[in-house]
Amino acid sequence: MTATMNADTGRQRTRAALFLAVAMAATVGSALAFQYIGGYIPCHLCLEQRTPYYIGAPLMLLAVIASMLGAPAWVTRGLLTIGGLLMLYGLYLGVYHSGVEWAWWKGPADCTAGAGPVDTGGKGVLDALDKFVPPSCDKAALRILGLSLAGWNAIASLVLAAVAFRSALSRD
Repeated sequence: MTATMNADTGRQRTRAALFLAVAMAATVGSALAFQYIGGYIPCHLCLEQRTPYYIGAPLMLLAVIASMLGAPAWVTRGLLTIGGLLMLYGLYLGVYHSGVEWAWWKGPADCTAGAGPVDTGGKGVLDALDKFVPPSCDKAALRILGLSLAGWNAIASLVLAAVAFRSALSRD
Protein backbone atom coordinates (compact mmCIF):
# COMPACT_ATOMS: atom_id res chain seq x y z
CA MET A 1 0.00 0.00 0.00
CA THR A 2 2.86 2.39 0.77
CA ALA A 3 4.38 1.74 -2.66
CA THR A 4 1.07 2.67 -4.29
CA MET A 5 0.86 5.87 -2.23
CA ASN A 6 4.47 6.76 -3.17
CA ALA A 7 3.74 6.13 -6.84
CA ASP A 8 0.62 8.31 -6.67
CA THR A 9 2.61 11.11 -5.01
CA GLY A 10 5.33 10.74 -7.64
CA ARG A 11 2.77 11.02 -10.43
CA GLN A 12 1.23 13.99 -8.69
CA ARG A 13 4.63 15.72 -8.61
CA THR A 14 5.15 14.89 -12.28
CA ARG A 15 1.77 16.41 -13.17
CA ALA A 16 2.43 19.47 -11.00
CA ALA A 17 5.85 20.02 -12.59
CA LEU A 18 4.33 19.64 -16.07
CA PHE A 19 1.56 22.08 -15.19
CA LEU A 20 4.12 24.56 -13.86
CA ALA A 21 6.31 24.25 -16.97
CA VAL A 22 3.34 24.88 -19.27
CA ALA A 23 1.91 27.68 -17.10
CA MET A 24 5.28 29.44 -16.82
CA ALA A 25 5.87 29.17 -20.56
CA ALA A 26 2.33 30.43 -21.27
CA THR A 27 2.75 33.37 -18.90
CA VAL A 28 6.00 34.58 -20.41
CA GLY A 29 4.67 33.71 -23.87
CA SER A 30 1.71 36.01 -23.33
CA ALA A 31 4.09 38.81 -22.29
CA LEU A 32 6.05 38.24 -25.49
CA ALA A 33 2.79 38.25 -27.49
CA PHE A 34 1.80 41.60 -25.96
CA GLN A 35 5.21 42.89 -27.01
CA TYR A 36 5.58 41.47 -30.52
CA ILE A 37 1.96 41.13 -31.62
CA GLY A 38 0.29 43.83 -29.54
CA GLY A 39 3.09 46.36 -29.92
CA TYR A 40 3.47 47.09 -26.19
CA ILE A 41 7.09 48.05 -25.55
CA PRO A 42 8.21 46.66 -22.17
CA CYS A 43 9.93 48.83 -19.60
CA HIS A 44 12.96 47.76 -17.60
CA LEU A 45 10.87 46.22 -14.80
CA CYS A 46 8.65 44.40 -17.30
CA LEU A 47 11.70 42.74 -18.80
CA GLU A 48 13.06 41.88 -15.36
CA GLN A 49 9.77 40.17 -14.40
CA ARG A 50 10.28 37.65 -17.21
CA THR A 51 13.51 36.24 -15.76
CA PRO A 52 11.91 33.86 -13.21
CA TYR A 53 9.83 32.38 -16.02
CA TYR A 54 12.79 32.02 -18.39
CA ILE A 55 14.59 30.04 -15.69
CA GLY A 56 11.55 28.33 -14.16
CA ALA A 57 9.92 26.77 -17.24
CA PRO A 58 12.99 24.73 -18.29
CA LEU A 59 13.66 23.89 -14.64
CA MET A 60 10.13 22.47 -14.29
CA LEU A 61 10.68 20.41 -17.47
CA LEU A 62 13.79 19.06 -15.79
CA ALA A 63 11.64 18.18 -12.76
CA VAL A 64 9.21 16.32 -15.06
CA ILE A 65 12.07 14.36 -16.61
CA ALA A 66 13.61 13.59 -13.21
CA SER A 67 10.29 12.37 -11.87
CA MET A 68 9.51 10.27 -14.94
CA LEU A 69 12.96 8.66 -14.91
CA GLY A 70 12.51 7.63 -11.29
CA ALA A 71 15.08 9.96 -9.75
CA PRO A 72 14.99 10.13 -5.95
CA ALA A 73 12.03 12.14 -4.68
CA TRP A 74 14.34 14.75 -3.17
CA VAL A 75 15.55 15.72 -6.65
CA THR A 76 12.06 16.48 -7.93
CA ARG A 77 11.11 18.10 -4.63
CA GLY A 78 14.21 20.28 -4.76
CA LEU A 79 13.50 21.39 -8.32
CA LEU A 80 9.88 22.18 -7.40
CA THR A 81 11.10 24.15 -4.39
CA ILE A 82 13.47 26.16 -6.57
CA GLY A 83 10.57 26.78 -8.96
CA GLY A 84 8.48 28.01 -6.03
CA LEU A 85 11.28 30.32 -4.90
CA LEU A 86 11.57 31.71 -8.43
CA MET A 87 7.86 32.42 -8.44
CA LEU A 88 8.13 34.15 -5.05
CA TYR A 89 10.78 36.36 -6.63
CA GLY A 90 8.36 36.94 -9.53
CA LEU A 91 5.68 37.86 -6.98
CA TYR A 92 8.03 40.37 -5.39
CA LEU A 93 8.85 41.90 -8.79
CA GLY A 94 5.17 42.08 -9.77
CA VAL A 95 4.15 43.74 -6.49
CA TYR A 96 7.11 46.12 -6.67
CA HIS A 97 6.31 47.14 -10.26
CA SER A 98 2.61 47.53 -9.45
CA GLY A 99 3.51 49.76 -6.53
CA VAL A 100 5.67 51.90 -8.80
CA GLU A 101 2.77 52.18 -11.26
CA TRP A 102 0.36 53.22 -8.50
CA ALA A 103 2.97 55.71 -7.16
CA TRP A 104 3.17 53.94 -3.80
CA TRP A 105 6.97 54.07 -4.01
CA LYS A 106 9.65 55.19 -6.42
CA GLY A 107 10.94 52.95 -9.15
CA PRO A 108 14.55 52.29 -10.03
CA ALA A 109 16.62 55.15 -11.41
CA ASP A 110 17.11 53.39 -14.74
CA CYS A 111 13.37 53.50 -15.54
CA THR A 112 13.27 56.51 -17.78
CA ALA A 113 10.63 59.14 -18.29
CA GLY A 114 9.05 57.78 -21.43
CA ALA A 115 9.56 56.94 -25.05
CA GLY A 116 8.91 59.28 -27.87
CA PRO A 117 9.77 59.38 -31.53
CA VAL A 118 13.47 59.13 -32.14
CA ASP A 119 14.97 61.88 -34.27
CA THR A 120 17.82 60.47 -36.30
CA GLY A 121 19.21 63.96 -36.87
CA GLY A 122 20.18 62.93 -40.35
CA LYS A 123 22.78 60.49 -39.00
CA GLY A 124 20.95 57.23 -39.67
CA VAL A 125 19.13 54.48 -37.85
CA LEU A 126 22.17 52.95 -36.12
CA ASP A 127 23.01 56.23 -34.43
CA ALA A 128 19.36 56.60 -33.40
CA LEU A 129 19.40 53.19 -31.69
CA ASP A 130 21.76 54.58 -29.05
CA LYS A 131 19.17 57.24 -28.21
CA PHE A 132 16.13 54.97 -27.91
CA VAL A 133 14.35 55.59 -24.64
CA PRO A 134 12.20 52.72 -23.30
CA PRO A 135 8.84 53.44 -21.66
CA SER A 136 8.70 54.59 -18.08
CA CYS A 137 8.14 51.97 -15.37
CA ASP A 138 5.61 54.15 -13.57
CA LYS A 139 3.03 54.16 -16.37
CA ALA A 140 0.93 51.05 -16.92
CA ALA A 141 0.68 50.45 -20.66
CA LEU A 142 -2.51 48.44 -20.23
CA ARG A 143 -4.98 47.65 -17.46
CA ILE A 144 -7.24 44.62 -17.57
CA LEU A 145 -10.04 44.53 -14.98
CA GLY A 146 -8.25 47.32 -13.14
CA LEU A 147 -4.89 45.56 -12.88
CA SER A 148 -1.80 46.27 -14.93
CA LEU A 149 0.17 43.44 -16.46
CA ALA A 150 2.53 43.69 -13.48
CA GLY A 151 -0.42 43.12 -11.16
CA TRP A 152 -1.54 40.10 -13.15
CA ASN A 153 2.02 38.81 -13.04
CA ALA A 154 1.96 39.07 -9.24
CA ILE A 155 -1.23 36.99 -9.12
CA ALA A 156 0.16 34.39 -11.54
CA SER A 157 3.40 34.17 -9.58
CA LEU A 158 1.52 33.69 -6.31
CA VAL A 159 -0.61 30.86 -7.73
CA LEU A 160 2.38 29.14 -9.36
CA ALA A 161 4.45 29.44 -6.16
CA ALA A 162 1.62 27.87 -4.17
CA VAL A 163 1.36 24.96 -6.62
CA ALA A 164 5.12 24.41 -6.59
CA PHE A 165 5.45 24.50 -2.80
CA ARG A 166 2.37 22.34 -2.22
CA SER A 167 3.71 19.70 -4.54
CA ALA A 168 7.25 19.91 -3.17
CA LEU A 169 6.08 19.58 0.42
CA SER A 170 3.51 16.83 -0.12
CA ARG A 171 4.13 13.68 1.86
CA ASP A 172 5.53 10.53 0.29
